[in-house]
Amino acid sequence: MGWCVTVTERCDVKVLKLSAQGLPQSWISLEQAVTHYAADEVRWESGGEVAVFHGGHNAVTGRQSIIRVNSIIGTRGVPRINPFAMRPSLTNGKLFTRDRNVCAYCGQQLHEDDLTREHIIPFAQNGVDNWMNVVTACKPCNHRKSHRTPEQAKMPLLYAPYVPSLWEDFILRNRRILADQMEFLIAHVPPSSRLLE
Repeated sequence: MGWCVTVTERCDVKVLKLSAQGLPQSWISLEQAVTHYAADEVRWESGGEVAVFHGGHNAVTGRQSIIRVNSIIGTRGVPRINPFAMRPSLTNGKLFTRDRNVCAYCGQQLHEDDLTREHIIPFAQNGVDNWMNVVTACKPCNHRKSHRTPEQAKMPLLYAPYVPSLWEDFILRNRRILADQMEFLIAHVPPSSRLLE
């Protein structure tokens, strides 16, 4: 017999999977979380209950199988992610969130459709596409700066780029973080993080 689910939050909710030591490992679906519960791999849980799965009935006791899923779970096993070796992937969505949708040149806060990934040292001058060489810019500022550096274009940066920490990267990866998940993650970000602004 299959499982029937009662979702207490939105159906598209993701569960924050951590190592038993509390290091973020991945955002997983409710179904993946149930697999961890069923395999007795969940060592601890935190946050609120986000779903209840009802399974079949035990032939001997007549009791129905029930798995309650919390929004944050710590699982046993060796962590897949080493926080000291991690380099977060760079995407426009994560970049714009890191920079709070604020243009690094004019300071306007805009919708992401009006923003671009701007290379501080442009490709034409051997610039690279990494976290320390990119900032968020509005389209007019990006066009005005063109293939020059900020100094050459006389367009000083209003803020400096930085590489997000493991905790920041998990915030940047998921646009639909539940309040208890955000509280857990934000408690671990560096004090200098722009996500705290």
